[in-house]
Amino acid sequence: MRRLFLFLASCLLSLAAAAHAYHASIMEVRYNSQKQQLEVALKVFTDDFEKALSVGQPRAISFELTPRPQITQLTAELLRKSLAFGTKPGETLPLQLIGFEKDHEAHWLYLAVKLPKPTNNLVLRHKLLVDTFRDQMNIVNLEAGGKKQSALFRDGNEEQKLVW
Repeated sequence: MRRLFLFLASCLLSLAAAAHAYHASIMEVRYNSQKQQLEVALKVFTDDFEKALSVGQPRAISFELTPRPQITQLTAELLRKSLAFGTKPGETLPLQLIGFEKDHEAHWLYLAVKLPKPTNNLVLRHKLLVDTFRDQMNIVNLEAGGKKQSALFRDGNEEQKLVW
């Protein structure tokens, strides 16, 4: 089932990259039990992310033209509004934006989330770009406790509990 899901997600993102008819992101989450933290890499299409960052700004935001400190600040704010990691429902642990880098027509965003104690589950609210694009799909691949699993977050299904 996981392989089928990953294959379909890969095909979907390949199509999206070619035609950009779909709005999607991929998040890779690794639970580092030694550091007691989540290590997160999030891939988003640059133009979609710029559109979301531009909401409420006097000028359109561009990774090419907007000063990096402003991009960093707006990115951190958007991520804090759109993502919530916790070990129980309603909990929101602090996100640390490590940085970001360009990858062709997309950007990778890197985050860390310190956990208050060792855990075997994660409650994740993931609504990144859902307010901007109603067809937005956010795919999450989690590696924890020697297990790998995937989840799909969409409008109306923005919070899930992942257990390992």
